[in-house]
Amino acid sequence: MAGGFTGWWQTLPSRIDPFIIEIGSFRVGWYGMMYVAAYMAFYLYSRYRIRHEGLGGNLYTDEILQDFLLWSAFGLIIGARLGYVFFYNFSYYIGHPLEIILPIDPATGRYTGISGMSYHGGLLGSIFAALVFFRRHGLSFLRFIDDFIVGIPLGYIFGRLGNFINGELYGRATDVPWGMFFPSDPEHVLRHPSQLYEAFLEGVVLFVILWALRNSKFAQGLRFPIYLIGYGSVRFIVEFFRQPDAQLGFVLWSFSLGQILCFAMVIGGLALGVYQKTVLKAFWDSGLGEAKPKSG
Repeated sequence: MAGGFTGWWQTLPSRIDPFIIEIGSFRVGWYGMMYVAAYMAFYLYSRYRIRHEGLGGNLYTDEILQDFLLWSAFGLIIGARLGYVFFYNFSYYIGHPLEIILPIDPATGRYTGISGMSYHGGLLGSIFAALVFFRRHGLSFLRFIDDFIVGIPLGYIFGRLGNFINGELYGRATDVPWGMFFPSDPEHVLRHPSQLYEAFLEGVVLFVILWALRNSKFAQGLRFPIYLIGYGSVRFIVEFFRQPDAQLGFVLWSFSLGQILCFAMVIGGLALGVYQKTVLKAFWDSGLGEAKPKSG
């Protein structure tokens, strides 16, 4: 094992306490707080654009934004959990259905928590919840998502840092000097810190791209497709460095399930972009998709 800064860096995960507070069986983890931070980042970004850039005219209030985030959070959590169950470990949960929702082992009564969340399931759950929410409020889902999708990658920065602090979703074995040892790794070998790769690419880079296009007339109606294509592309690349799920391994040649889902995400983004600019061209040309300055 290397010494100096390299040694400190490589063993950093073992010195990070994943819990903020731990009193007996009561524990508050950094991972959960990162979810809160992710939603706060999106909320503050969205509120800034509404108040200072007049985004959405008078349609969006703090109450609407807060209600949307609540609906979205429920959709994300339920979708992410069910996505993990059906995409990643269906054969196990079909025989242990109570463990899908219970944070305890039904056989022993021991607290185990609920582990296993799928990004793609969370995306579908969030979209479904948003569609229902905006229909109930008589607002345009297309207009909102085109304007506010820019802030979504900010949340991924915190989410992936939460994965890193938890020592989960680490990368494949490597010999690069910035590799790390993760305490939960049974092989205890140097691995790519793929969570940090994802925080940078899915979070910082994707946000910068969407931010640069936030006021672009050309990108109007395309920001959500660009998000789908961008996330799917960078996640597809990172999956080459990320350790596949142990219960699945590689599911198609040397590709992981995450890569297959991301490939479908890119194709879906391309198809949606074409649909937005052809079939729905009149919607965007009519100005319904544009932010109107606030009166007064």
